[in-house]
Amino acid sequence: MKRLIIYVLVSSMSVFMLSTRLATAQADDVIKVVYHADFANPRRMSAMITSINNMVTTYKNDLVDYDVRIVFVSHGIRFLTRDKLAKTPFAEDKELAERRDNIMQRLASLLNVHDVKLELCEITLQASGLDKQKLMPGVTLERSGVVRLAELQHQGFAYIKIE
Repeated sequence: MKRLIIYVLVSSMSVFMLSTRLATAQADDVIKVVYHADFANPRRMSAMITSINNMVTTYKNDLVDYDVRIVFVSHGIRFLTRDKLAKTPFAEDKELAERRDNIMQRLASLLNVHDVKLELCEITLQASGLDKQKLMPGVTLERSGVVRLAELQHQGFAYIKIE
C-alpha cells in the first residue's frame, strides 16, 4: 500500500512537471519576423503591407503568438509621415503623393489592429531633418536601423525583405 501511494505521488508529480514544461515551452513559442523597409517605391510598400497582413491574419486565425516588426531605414521614412520631405533625398514624388494616405492607413491598421511594431532608424530621421513630431503615431525610434535589424536577427527574428 505504501509503495502504491509513493508510486501515485511520484507519477502525479512527473505528469505535473511535464505539463508545466510543455505549457512553458508553448508560452515561449512566438513567431518572430522582421521586415526591412529601405525603399522608396509605394507599390513595393503596398506589397509588403499585404504580405504582413496575410501573415498576421493567418497567425491570428491559427491562434499562434507572433511578434512582427517593420524596421524603416533610408527611403522608408517616406511612408511614416505626411511631410513632403522637400529638398531631401527622400522627397515626395507623384506616385507617393497619390498613394500615401492609403499606405499610412494600412500601416496604422497593422500597428493598431495587429500589433505590428513600426521602428524607424534615428540616423535616417536626422538625415531628413524631419521633426519626430511629424511621424505617424506609434512609430518608435531606434538609434540605427541596420544595427536594429542585426539585433533582431540575433534574437531569432526571421528577416524578410520584399523585392
